[in-house]
Formats: sequence, structure tokens, C-alpha cells
Amino acid sequence: MTRHARAMQAACLAVLAASCGGGGGGHTLTSATTTTTTATPGSNVQSVIVDAGPADNSLNMLFVSVTVCVPGSTTNCQTIDHVQVDTGSSGLRLLASVLSASLTLPLQHAADGNTLVQCTQFIDGYSWGPVASADLTMGGETAKDLPVQIIGSAAYPTVPADCSGTGPSEDTVATFGANGILGVGPFAQDCGTGCANSTEPGVYYSCTQTQCQPVIVPLASQVPNPVTAFTTDNNGVVIQLPAVAASGALTLTGSLIFGVDTESNNKSAGTVIGLDEYGDFTTQFLGQTLTQSFIDAGSNGYFFNDASLAPCASTSDFPTFYCPASTQSLSASLQGSSGATANASFVVSNPETVETGNPSFNVYPDLAGTSSTGDSFDWGLPFFYGRTVYTVVESRTTSAGTGPYVAF
Repeated sequence: MTRHARAMQAACLAVLAASCGGGGGGHTLTSATTTTTTATPGSNVQSVIVDAGPADNSLNMLFVSVTVCVPGSTTNCQTIDHVQVDTGSSGLRLLASVLSASLTLPLQHAADGNTLVQCTQFIDGYSWGPVASADLTMGGETAKDLPVQIIGSAAYPTVPADCSGTGPSEDTVATFGANGILGVGPFAQDCGTGCANSTEPGVYYSCTQTQCQPVIVPLASQVPNPVTAFTTDNNGVVIQLPAVAASGALTLTGSLIFGVDTESNNKSAGTVIGLDEYGDFTTQFLGQTLTQSFIDAGSNGYFFNDASLAPCASTSDFPTFYCPASTQSLSASLQGSSGATANASFVVSNPETVETGNPSFNVYPDLAGTSSTGDSFDWGLPFFYGRTVYTVVESRTTSAGTGPYVAF
């Protein structure tokens, strides 16, 4: 599951966002600032929000609501809020603990007839649970019989070591930081041909209630990018978020638009940055050529390595982030697989200053931290503030080209 794991490696998907302690959590609001953008009209649009999240401690996490139904039913349905939007992965994953007891989604089966169970690995932990089928509705779009992962189901407690080896489980709202995750990245499935051709450790398993074995899973049975299952507007997504003042904000609202060049509200624009087979491009930054770079709404900051930036103290609320003595204005060049380049400027400031002045704020536009690898630059959610960002799925076409690519 290399693509998914590295896209999430942002060091700050859900768990680190919770441990940062930068927002919410019962603080007294000193300056209530909510930043909104006029909702983009259209039946292919779903509103999104950055706020404290269901654990009341999230920082720079983008959330959306999804409606899931028992396949074929229009009455046995549930709308689940605060599902994290992630352009660095593929697939809908929901926490078992937030699903209604009456919403019994049918489980998917492996080729041997046992239950199909999935491991989703992050750099600091893992999530475990069976694959079920659901009808999904969002922003006027519907995907029928969609494979989704149900995280934290008690029915399959035995977790293989090659799944759990990445760290602690992230199977509750408190540890996951959201009620689920909506992966709308540049790939059609969460594992792809790798899992369709061979058993990949730490991904899919055939399970009884007492034991599990790695299993090959055909593309049609893998957890897919839900957008690709829509009847129309199924070639990618557009995220529109307003700019944020340097002092941050309490909340932020914007739009998740389905499709690119399929409606009047999602016309192509900006520079197209082609992606390689792993969903990566190259960032040129401070003389470094960082070939495993990516744009990821599921990361809550910019993540890169710069020895000139002072790290926050290990005892602070931001132990893995930068805390420069003064605000730093930086820039880098993004180069796609086709050679197209785009320059991007960004700012890094001290998050402790924001927290001190506005302890309840959940939106930090200048948040940056260290990368876990030396050849990557993770352009996280702050990159989306004040931009329109396009993510186009592999092999899907638009007037600007064929995916996978990002544009802004």
C-alpha cells in the first residue's frame, strides 16, 4: 500500500493533528474569526469546513458530510459529519463507532468466502476493519454498492503483525481525529494492480473471527476513490477554500466540487502538474531536488526539512513543527512529470504565537513541520487556503490533459 501510506506520511494526518493541541479543547475564545467563501452553486458541490472536529482538538483538518445507505435502500440511511477530506489517498473509510446500529451494511467477501478485511497503515499507526458495501450520496452525486472500510469493527479483533507493526491502532474517533476519511486522490483504487496481482503485506486479508491471511483482491473489489463510481462528474475533484489571515481563524468553510470540465462550475484552470506512478512530483527547494513531493489536503501543514528553521520545543504543544523566531517567507518550484513547472510562495510562522493569542483557533495558515523522509515535500492543507486546487484521477481526461495530475 505504498501510495496510500506515503500520501498519509504527512506526519500529521489525524493523530498528530490531535496531539498538536493547537485548537479547540475548551479554551476561551478571544477573537472569534470565521472565514467563509461564497458557496459554488451546482448539484455537484458539497460544502466543507475546517474546525475542531469530533474530537474537539483538530488543527487544519478539512471535513465533509457523507450520506450512506444500505445498498438499494432509500430509507435505511445515515448522514455522517466530520469525515476528513484527503486528496492523498483513495477510498471511503468510516469509524464503526459512529454508525447507527440499524445501518447494517453487507460485508464483502474474499475469493475463499471469508470476510474481506483491510489494514490502512499510516506512518504513526494503523486502522483495521472489514470492507462493506454501501450506497453513497454527496452533493447530488451517488455511488451504488461502493466498497468502504469500516474501521474499528469488533467482529474481527485479530490483527496480523504485518499490519500492526507501524504503531498503535487508530480505530476510535479520539485516535483517528475524525468520523472517517474520504480519499479523493489521484488513483482509482487504494492499492491498484499491486494487490490485484499478488498478496501485499499490510493491506487486504481474508479473515475468520480468529485468523487472517493476506489475499489477492481484484480491482473491482478494492476500496475505490468514490468519485470514480459516480455516474457523472467522476474524473476528479476541485477544492476551493478562501485565504486566511496570518493570525488564523476559528473555522473555515469552502466547497468540494466533483468533476473537472464536466460542468460550468469546474472548468480547468491553473498549471497542470503531472504525477508519477506513486502520485508524486518534484519540488525544488533550497537547492534540494525532492522527487517524492505531493499536494495533500489530508496533511495539516507543510512538511519539509530546513535546518535553518528553529524547531518547536519538545515540551510544547507543537513538538514536530517549526517555531521560527520571526515569520519566514519562503518559495519553491513544483515540477510535474511532463516538465511543467509552477512557483509557490508560502509563509512559516510560530504556531505557539497563534495559540497564545487565540487558543481556540483551528485554522493555522502558516503551519509547517519536519518531513519524515529526506526526499519529499508535503504541500498540506495550508497550501489550499486562498487557492482552487484540482486533483484528476489516473486515466481520466479533462480539457487540460489526462490524469493523474494536480493543478492550481
